[in-house]
Amino acid sequence: MTRTIVRTAPVLLVFVLALLLSGCGYNQIQVNEEAVFKAWGDLEATLQRRADLIPNLVATVKGYAAHEQETLQAVIEARAKATSQTIDPSKLSDPKALAAFQAAQGTLGAALGRLMVVVERYPNLKADQNFRDLQHQLEGTENRINVARQRYNEAVRVFNTSIRTFPNNLTNNLLLNLERKAFYEADEKAHEAPSVDFGTKG
Repeated sequence: MTRTIVRTAPVLLVFVLALLLSGCGYNQIQVNEEAVFKAWGDLEATLQRRADLIPNLVATVKGYAAHEQETLQAVIEARAKATSQTIDPSKLSDPKALAAFQAAQGTLGAALGRLMVVVERYPNLKADQNFRDLQHQLEGTENRINVARQRYNEAVRVFNTSIRTFPNNLTNNLLLNLERKAFYEADEKAHEAPSVDFGTKG
């Protein structure tokens, strides 16, 4: 009888621990963190999609407006900086790392905005089917970026709440020690109206 109790004790201990962990939010915290990682991956994929469209866009614009070199170069440089900035999911709790990533993406968005304003000067370019297709794809991608950012921020909100509310906060402090994830804020540069001098007719 004693031997049976000794043998079953470890099994019972594991069972009790499993019940305690499932009731204290351990599993839910893990699920919520994985949701953040997935949402971040989706956001990165949409941002990369935008970056992939830019070389063809720049080449098409250059065919009609080669002398707009300064604007085109700004887009090329902003793309290079944006694609060089990456964040490992484990760094999503670092606001500075995320801020640097956001700033690079915001600069690219602003550069693209200025390019689109410049395009207004060239009716032939606007009528080019290739350009129109690229513009349509870019607009669709920008919409997907907004959706992906919202989904990421919602996943972050859920995760942050889950590690700060009882009893999950006790579980996190004792077993996991996970930090709050940073939100992805839209960079103000992307919303600034580009200043373009169209000149005056003499």
